[in-house]
Amino acid sequence: MYYVDRGQIEQRFRYIDEWLLEAVGELQKKPAMPPSLERLAWERTLHLAAELVTDIGSLMIDGFIMRDASSYEDIVEVLREEGVFDDSLGADLHELVKLRKPLVQRYYALDASMLEVWKPRLVELLQAFRQSVEQYLQRELLK
Repeated sequence: MYYVDRGQIEQRFRYIDEWLLEAVGELQKKPAMPPSLERLAWERTLHLAAELVTDIGSLMIDGFIMRDASSYEDIVEVLREEGVFDDSLGADLHELVKLRKPLVQRYYALDASMLEVWKPRLVELLQAFRQSVEQYLQRELLK
């Protein structure tokens, strides 16, 4: 029997829906704001996206008693190994989570061009992540 805290997972998905995806939508409209403010908003959005993926991943790992992850990136690898999502989504999530360290620890030397890579694909990535997690929960908890 597994103890998966679905309430905590759902709380994080609500945050993604209510705050993160809405913020991305507003930022993609190219609002009239100083470039420095837009950059800071994108940096924080990506940082939160990486944190949310790893938070949800950690809840899944703990709840399903999966192999302990050795790093933030390994959280994604454990979930991929366990079949929560496929290799393609896993590779994209791994790249997102790799951004955490530069966003948190090397923010002063961040290459702004990497922000451009994520702008068009973040919403789709987070939606695919959610769908994969929800399908896995349904599949595994009904066994």
